[in-house]
Amino acid sequence: MTTSDVISKLKSEINCNISTEKSDLETYGTDWTREFNPDPLAVIFPKTIEDVKNIVSFANKNKVSLTPSGGRTGLSAGAVAKNGELVVSFEKMNKVLSFNKADRTLEVQAGITTKEIQDYAKEKGLFYPVDFSSAGSSQIGGNIATNAGGIRVIRYGLTRQWIKGLKVVTGKGDILELNKGLTKNATGYDLMNLFIGSEGTLGLIAEATIQLTTQPKDSSVILIGLKNIENSIKVLELFREKLTLNAFEFFSHSAVKHVVKKLERNIPVCDTLPYYLLVDIETPSDNEIEIASEIYTNAFETGLIEDGVISQNPSQYRELWSFRENITEAISVFLTYKNDISVRTSQIPDFINDISAILNNEYPDFDTILFGHIGDGNIHVSILKPHDFDKEKFLNLCRGVNTKIFETVAKYDGSISAEHGVGLIKKPYLTYTRSEAEIELMKGIKKVFDPNGIMNPGKIF
Repeated sequence: MTTSDVISKLKSEINCNISTEKSDLETYGTDWTREFNPDPLAVIFPKTIEDVKNIVSFANKNKVSLTPSGGRTGLSAGAVAKNGELVVSFEKMNKVLSFNKADRTLEVQAGITTKEIQDYAKEKGLFYPVDFSSAGSSQIGGNIATNAGGIRVIRYGLTRQWIKGLKVVTGKGDILELNKGLTKNATGYDLMNLFIGSEGTLGLIAEATIQLTTQPKDSSVILIGLKNIENSIKVLELFREKLTLNAFEFFSHSAVKHVVKKLERNIPVCDTLPYYLLVDIETPSDNEIEIASEIYTNAFETGLIEDGVISQNPSQYRELWSFRENITEAISVFLTYKNDISVRTSQIPDFINDISAILNNEYPDFDTILFGHIGDGNIHVSILKPHDFDKEKFLNLCRGVNTKIFETVAKYDGSISAEHGVGLIKKPYLTYTRSEAEIELMKGIKKVFDPNGIMNPGKIF
């Protein structure tokens, strides 16, 4: 069948909105990465899990590949459709299906955004703790498919910790209801957790049961300047020993320059230091505030930190956080080559020094940005393309040094992808994190769930 024949048959057999408009193909066929040109067959918008099942059945019968599309905020090209795939957009599957007060669980469709879940939980006097800068556009299905992390992992863990059940449509077209909201379920293989982080390669996540928790208590934040990165872990140990940390973030001086320009205000600490920490601490009473102040003062007097400021009110709390939260948006005016990598928290200082040496040697004329969640060992590396530099030459230079970066990751037994998945961009480097035996087992698992290979083909492997 020709492409037009497939689309005509799709429109006649599937009762969903289907678009072949060029603007829609370009929008829904890609994500935040800009390395690949989207070229999907069409975009289809299911509204129910039955619609999703019908789409998968059609795809199997007609040998059509499927690429799931959520908020498309990923950075590994996991949602890119570049080879005539049918893009399945979940944006119309965006409803809250039920709320259980006793269980503190929320059943939702896959297309609801992270922020909508956060807002709904707040209305019920509860809290959904997974959070990141793209919360307003990222969808829960995509978060689950990549096991998204964000800024509060040190306190609350990854998305995986907050999923109590999934309804999925496998690559074979079966609807599976996994775990059914249970806290304890010791009945063999945990199929639900196979789908968390699977990047749409086993099937399509249609619905999820989300665990909510108690709203957090009042917090304070401390913005700290460091002369050397080695002191970051010592500072972490001091604060974590006596206080509850919600976040422990890091960013380099090069990141500050771009954020200051975007916000049009200066950072309220010395702006010439090479490294900065943002420490978010639960401070429900004056006692915790006093302890935090004592730790900060002692760290300053012993030379662990060079400068810093402690938030005194909610307005200043938000202001200090803005210097971390606006990094991604501040550098979005550039074509950015990004790496999202992780090691054990204790290895962070040595790891950052090694990565910095590579970047300084390989990219002496490029602006490179380091930031991330060092409380859980996650560093984001961003290389900015100068506006007058050729795009393909820039990308080839960046790809060329990936081997050195990932060899360093492997030296520390780290991960080439901390929270954005493998997708198309990281798949050539999977062996730096996974053994050949692991990869073969993962391929075998995919074959069981997706025997015809229609689910997000070309991703991970």
